[in-house]
Amino acid sequence: MVTAVTNLGRSGLYDWLIQRVSAVVLAAYTVFIVAYILLTPDLSYEQWQGLFDQLWMRVFTLLTLLSVVTHAWIGLWSVLTDYLTERLMGFKATVMRLLAQMLLAVVAVTYTLWGVEIIWGF
Repeated sequence: MVTAVTNLGRSGLYDWLIQRVSAVVLAAYTVFIVAYILLTPDLSYEQWQGLFDQLWMRVFTLLTLLSVVTHAWIGLWSVLTDYLTERLMGFKATVMRLLAQMLLAVVAVTYTLWGVEIIWGF
């Protein structure tokens, strides 16, 4: 049986699928940025700013930011659960895992809000 990875009532299969979709988005964004830089040898600040002023690029960047956060959250949750719970066992492990997850949640929300502010200029 597949278990919930994020412990929010979804199945592990759903989390696996989110990680795969987010990985595809991250790969597409990376390929696009690298290709843009390589195909624009005299890249200026104005061209770079012009690229990111376009709505489709801002949406693509936002989608990539959200993909980074979800991909990292699921992956780190898995690692924390595997290593802190199985290695330490007991109440102490649960407390440490929950503290680590709370810290990671704060970092994820902070980076997401900061990224949205940078992308959209709020």
